[in-house]
Amino acid sequence: MRLLTLFTFFIVSISFFGCAKAQEEKTNLTQFVNPFIGTAPLTDPSQIGYTPPEGWRVWAGLTYPGSSLPNAMVQLSPITEFGSGAGYEYEDTEIIGFTHTNKGHWNLCNIPILPIQKSSEKPFKSTFSHDQEKASPGYYEVYLQDYKVKVRLTSTLRAGVHEYSFDKSTGRTILFDLGKANNGVSDWKISHSSKTVLEGFQRVGGDKVHFYVKLSHEIESVNIVEEGERTGYAKVNIKDGGEESPVILQIGLSYVSEANAKENLETEVAGKSFEQVHKEAVDTWNKLLSHITVKGGSPKEKELFYSSFYRSFLWPALRSDVNGEFTDQTGKTRQEKFRYYTLPSLWDTYRNKVVLMSIVQPEVTADVIQSLVDKGHQTGFIPTFFHGDHAASFITGSYRRGVKDFDIEKAYEYLLNNAYKEGGTRPHVKEYIEKGYISDPDVKNPHVETKAKAGVSKTLEFAYDDYALAQLAREMGDEEHYQDLIKRGQNYRNVFDPEVNFMRGRLGNGDWISPFNPEYPYYEYMYREANAWQVSFYVPHDMPGLVDLYGGKDKFEAKLDELFTKPWNPAYIARNVSGFMGQYCQGNQPDHEAPFSYYFIDKPEKSQKVIDKLLADYFGIGEHGLAMSGMDDAGEMSSWYTWTAMGLYPLSPADTDYLVTVPVFDEVHWKLGKGKMLSIYNPSKGRELKEIIVNDKKNSTYFISHDLFKEGGEIKLVTE
Repeated sequence: MRLLTLFTFFIVSISFFGCAKAQEEKTNLTQFVNPFIGTAPLTDPSQIGYTPPEGWRVWAGLTYPGSSLPNAMVQLSPITEFGSGAGYEYEDTEIIGFTHTNKGHWNLCNIPILPIQKSSEKPFKSTFSHDQEKASPGYYEVYLQDYKVKVRLTSTLRAGVHEYSFDKSTGRTILFDLGKANNGVSDWKISHSSKTVLEGFQRVGGDKVHFYVKLSHEIESVNIVEEGERTGYAKVNIKDGGEESPVILQIGLSYVSEANAKENLETEVAGKSFEQVHKEAVDTWNKLLSHITVKGGSPKEKELFYSSFYRSFLWPALRSDVNGEFTDQTGKTRQEKFRYYTLPSLWDTYRNKVVLMSIVQPEVTADVIQSLVDKGHQTGFIPTFFHGDHAASFITGSYRRGVKDFDIEKAYEYLLNNAYKEGGTRPHVKEYIEKGYISDPDVKNPHVETKAKAGVSKTLEFAYDDYALAQLAREMGDEEHYQDLIKRGQNYRNVFDPEVNFMRGRLGNGDWISPFNPEYPYYEYMYREANAWQVSFYVPHDMPGLVDLYGGKDKFEAKLDELFTKPWNPAYIARNVSGFMGQYCQGNQPDHEAPFSYYFIDKPEKSQKVIDKLLADYFGIGEHGLAMSGMDDAGEMSSWYTWTAMGLYPLSPADTDYLVTVPVFDEVHWKLGKGKMLSIYNPSKGRELKEIIVNDKKNSTYFISHDLFKEGGEIKLVTE
C-alpha cells in the first residue's frame, strides 16, 4: 500500500510539474506590453532639463498605440493630430482617424479611415476617453463618443481589420479622409466595384499606397468630394437596416497595385473572423517576446522591459507583397527571392536595435541588408539614414554574427564606395580622407539651429564606420583596405583638443573653433544634436585609447564624474535634446554609450549606479507614467532599455562581444536555436559587479563573446 501511495504521488507530481512547465511555456507575454508608453508628453522642467517655450511639445517617445505585427507593412493606429510624429498624442481628447502606416517619425500615417454618422460634416473628429480605450500587441480599442461607435482594430503583415459597433444601425458612414497623411498628399482616388468592395490609392511623396477594402455590409452610396485634392475626402454610406451586427472593414495594402492589395488581403485575412486575426497577432508577438524570459524585478520593470522589447521590432517595415513583388527605388515593380524592407533608421538604431534584430530575427536581418544592397544597385552606394555611414556597422556586425544570406560581395563593394568616393553616402569624405577630420566654417555667434557640417560628429562617426568596415575587409581577405581603414579609425584623435579635454570643432586651416562653450548644444554646427560633453566619450572601438587621450584613468574618471553631475543650463534649449543627468542626455542618441565608460577604468560599479538611475527614472515617467525622456527613434531608446535591463550591451555593434552589466532581473533567459539557452543569473541580487563567471569559469574581461549566443551557456554574476 505504501509503495502504491508513493507511486501515485510520483505520477501526480510529474503531472503537476509537467503542467506547470507547460503553463509557464504558454505564458502570454503580451500582457506585460503597454503600447501607450511613449505616447504621453514630458512636461516637468525638472525631467526635461529646461522650461519649453510656449507651444512646444518635447520629443518624448513619439510612439503609437495601434496594432502591428513585427516589421509589418501595416501599422493600424489612431490619429489625434497629423504632422505630430506618430500622429497620436496622449493628452489630446479627439480622434480624427485610424491610419495604416506609422513609424513615429513625422512621415507615413497613410489611408485615414474613420467611422462617422451620415449627417456628420467637416471637421471630422470625435472625442474619446482613455477610460474607454485599450491597446495591446496586435490590438486597439476605443469608443468614439461623438459618433456613438465602438472601434476595435487588429492586423496582419499587410492588412488591417476594423470592427465598428455603431449604437444604431441607421446612418452608418465610413470616412476615407484620403487628402490627409503626415506628409503632403499629391493625389488620391477611390472607387467601388461591387456592393461591398472599395479600392484606390493615396500618393505621398515617392510612395503610392494602394488599398483594397472588403466590407461586411452593403454600400448604399459613395460620396466623393474633391477627389485627388488635399481638402478632399470620401464618405461611404452603409445601407440601413438588415444586419445590426458590427460593420467589419478589411483592408489590404500594397505599394505596387490594387490587385496586389487584394491578393494580400485575401491571402492573410480571407475567411477569418476578427478574433482569429487578433489571436494570430497575439501568437506572433508571443513567439517573438518569448525569445527572452525574465524572473524577478518589479511589475513596472517587467512592463518596461517587454514594452521596450516590443517597440524594438516595429521598424523597419515590410514592403514586399505576398507574391514577392515590390516597387524599388526607381519606381520599377520587381519580384526577387528576398523580402524588401524600408531603410532602417541607422543613425539611431545601429547602436543596439539592429544588433538585437540580428540575434532574434536573423532571416529578417538578411532581407533588410539585401534591401540595402538592392538600393545600392541604383547608386553604387549603400544608403544611410540622417547622419554617419552606419550600414558599415550594421552589415559588418550582422555578418560576423552569422547572418550571411545576402550578397556580401556587393554589400562590401558599395560600402567601400561609401568610404572612399565623394558624392555618395558620406558628405565631405574627400576632406575627411585628406585631413583626417571634417571642418566647420568660422561662424560668428552660432546658435542651436546654425547650419554647417556637424564636422566633429561626422569625424567621430566616420572613424567608427571606418573601424567597422575594416573588420569586414578582414573577413573578406582584403588586407590592403583593412590596414588603411583601421588607421582611419584613429581619426577621432584629430578632433580631440587636449587643451580643453573635449572633442572640438576645427576650421579648414586646422585651427580650433573659438570661442568654445562645451555646454552649448547644436543641431548641425560642430555637433549633430549634441554639445561637446555628449560626443566626447564616443569612441566605442578604442576606449583604452580614449582613456589615454584624457591623460589616464584618474583624469578620465574625473571627466566622467563631471559629465554626470555638472548641471544642465536651463537656458540652453534644443527640442530633441532633453532628459539630462548632468550634461549626459538620455533623451537623444549621441551619448548613449557614455554610461558604460567607467568599465574602462575598472569601475563597473560607477557605471552601474548611472545605469540604474537611468533605467528607474528616465523611462515610464511623467504624470501618467507613460512618457520617455526623449524620442524613441524607431525603437533605439527602447532597445537601449531592453539590452541594459537584461545586463548586456553591444558597445561596439560591429564587434561580436557584449559588455556585461547587472540586470534588473534575478534571471534572464535567452531562447536560442536547437533547444539551446543562454542564461544570466544574479543570485545575490547585489548591484555592484565583482566577478563574471561564464560556464563555471572566471571571465577575464567584462565582455562575453557572441559564441554564447550560438552554443548557449550560463553567466553567473558575483555582486554585492
